[in-house]
This record gives sequence, structure tokens and C-alpha cells, in this order.
Amino acid sequence: MKQVIVLNVNGDPYTVAVDPWQTLNEVLREEINLTGVKIGCGSGDCGACTVMVDGRAVSSCLSLAIEMEGKAIMTVEGMAPSGETLHPIQEAFIEKGAIQCGFCTSGMEISALHLLNHNPSPTDTEIREALSGNLCRCTGYTKIVEAVAAAGQKMKDASERKPS
Repeated sequence: MKQVIVLNVNGDPYTVAVDPWQTLNEVLREEINLTGVKIGCGSGDCGACTVMVDGRAVSSCLSLAIEMEGKAIMTVEGMAPSGETLHPIQEAFIEKGAIQCGFCTSGMEISALHLLNHNPSPTDTEIREALSGNLCRCTGYTKIVEAVAAAGQKMKDASERKPS
């Protein structure tokens, strides 16, 4: 029996009717039409479905939608909400050539955001550790690590330019 819940996704409320067993991934993609969240392995191993929930990177394929009511959910679409400019992480992924097929990109970018929100100047080892739950079949991860490091610098530079 479906239950009506309100999900706060990318700052907007969405009223959806969900079955108790529906994952957050299914609801984001099928009910809210946010297809930047990918369906990968379905078992939390690949990271393609990573989203932020209350500031934590989580696998949306392992999270029940019904448990997400009242929580702040952010998908890759919410990283650059204006639609006019990209988030520094997204810019850096493009500039460093860290995107090939693109399937893992949204999960990588969300995991990178989680890292950079907690550690704005990570080492390469810290970046690799933070991204260890995200699999990419196309790259050797070098360009992705470079992109995350560059994004951290971009974010630091932007915050230093803001008036206090």
C-alpha cells in the first residue's frame, strides 16, 4: 500500500506516493525525473547512485525513500541549481578531462562534494580514499583525482573572494 510522503530534493518539496520497499533511487528517477542519479549495481558497490542526504554521501539504491522524509536530499542536479553556471567540481571535471562515458560522473561529483565540504585541501591519497566507493570503468582515476584537487582550490578561491 502506497504512502504519501514529501521529499526535500535540491531545496524543493516533492509530494510522492511510494511503496514501502521503493528505494530513493527509484523515486528520484521515476517519480521526480532526476535522471542524473544513475542506476548501477543496485547493491551499493559502484557509487553511480550517490546522493547527499543531510550532508552525507549515501547510496540511493540502498536507501528506502520512505525513510527520507524530512531530510535534505541533494542530487547532481542540485549542485548548480541556477542552471546557468556549473559548480566548481563540475567545471573541474570538464577542464581536467575527468569525464569519459559519464556514467559514474554524478556519483563521483557528489562524493567529491562531500569530501571537499569536510576537507577543502585533500591530498591525492585522501581524494582516492573518499572516492573509493565510486567505480569508473573508463579512466585510470588520475584525471578524476586531479579534477577533485582543482575543484578544492576553486572552491577555496571563491570563498576567499566573498566579502565577510
